[in-house]
Amino acid sequence: MDISRAEQRILHHLAQGGRIEISRDGKAIAEIRCFTRDGWVYPGIDLELFRKLKRKRAIRSSGGKPYRITERGLYLVRSELDNR
Repeated sequence: MDISRAEQRILHHLAQGGRIEISRDGKAIAEIRCFTRDGWVYPGIDLELFRKLKRKRAIRSSGGKPYRITERGLYLVRSELDNR
C-alpha cells in the first residue's frame, strides 16, 4: 500500500521515537500535536492526516497514552537517511 509524502514524514518521526498527542473538547478532537523524539513540535499534521493514519492502522493509542507507531506503521514507512 502506498502512503503519501506527508504520511511518510509523520511515520518517520514516530518510528524514531516521536508521539502524537491529542486534546479533546468534550468528545470531539480539538487539537493534534506531533512531537519528535527531541520534544519539538512538528507542524505537518492535521485532523485529516491523523484519521488516515488511524484508518490504515499505522498508529495506535493504548490506555489514554499518546499515539505511537504500530508494527503495521513500521512496515508502511520506508527507511530514510537520518542526516545527523
